[in-house]
Amino acid sequence: MRKRRISVSVAAILTAAALYGCAGSSAPVSSEVQQEETVAKVQDAGQQAASNEQETAESVAAADTDTQESLAVIEDEAVPLYQKPAGSDVRTPVASGTVTYGNGRATIDASNTSKGYVMIKYTGGQSRIKIQIAKSTTYTYDLNARDAYEVFPFTEGSGAYSIKIFENVSGNQYAQVLSQNVTVSLSDEFAPFLTPNQYVNFSSGSAAVKKGAELAASAADQIGVVTNVYNYVINNVTYDTAKAASVQSGYLPNVDQVLAQKKGICFDYAALMTAMLRSQDIPTKLVIGYSGGLYHAWVNVYIDNVGWVDNFIYFDGHDWSLMDPTFASSGGQSESIKQYIGNGSNYQAKYTY
Repeated sequence: MRKRRISVSVAAILTAAALYGCAGSSAPVSSEVQQEETVAKVQDAGQQAASNEQETAESVAAADTDTQESLAVIEDEAVPLYQKPAGSDVRTPVASGTVTYGNGRATIDASNTSKGYVMIKYTGGQSRIKIQIAKSTTYTYDLNARDAYEVFPFTEGSGAYSIKIFENVSGNQYAQVLSQNVTVSLSDEFAPFLTPNQYVNFSSGSAAVKKGAELAASAADQIGVVTNVYNYVINNVTYDTAKAASVQSGYLPNVDQVLAQKKGICFDYAALMTAMLRSQDIPTKLVIGYSGGLYHAWVNVYIDNVGWVDNFIYFDGHDWSLMDPTFASSGGQSESIKQYIGNGSNYQAKYTY
């Protein structure tokens, strides 16, 4: 606010003097006395005007002070950018020991079911152990560790699950060691698809996590991260035909090994992509199922303001391709491929990890 300048002009003083002269006594006075009175009145008028000026200036200053006190510094808010978490933000499953079930041969640690997983440990003497976790679908896993916990996800969301542990008796015959029902109430519906597990195994120190962070650094949003990860994997990892011909049942991908060797089978591609995306806090499902008669894997990704995009990164039996999340034309995708993917009946998911 600019201050107004107040000045008392000679004209104002003369005007005041004239007014004071008109208000004089009716008794005749000498010219000297009248002159003295006039001078005194003019001085009084000047003093009054000066006083008014001072009061006005003080009033304006006070108004300026009040205005200044009512002002606040308000900065423009920064535009929120896509957050790319560091490797230290990778979720690490733990067996907390607050809720456990066991019988001396096996232990189920259900302390963190709200986070989307259960930890299981076998301490018996058999070499082949199976785990079954069932809700609407029964998932069967091998338990590979001994005297140490392994993590298994609740991929079907909140609800009642049955957990069973079996040890091999002979051939394909297994005897039940431990059975326990648990009720899962997820604190975060995406937790099972952000946390490492047997099929998508990584940690904050994984090379795959480091590479994922590197690829995400130049991305402006989630779709950009997915695109960068996809492009890196398909351009740097080659299909391992020999491995595909010799792989055995129960095979689990080692994402860091795949990254280092730069080759793998369909399962390896999907696991590596999923690990990289999860480590960047993007909910990702590794899906195993069928496309026609072909058994293979693909990747579903959750994109903010879009939702779950099925077959975002898919394998058509010959090549990996990236699906545009808006289902619009993108890149070099042919119309026939887009139509094929857009038809959900072409894909039958069996398991989600």
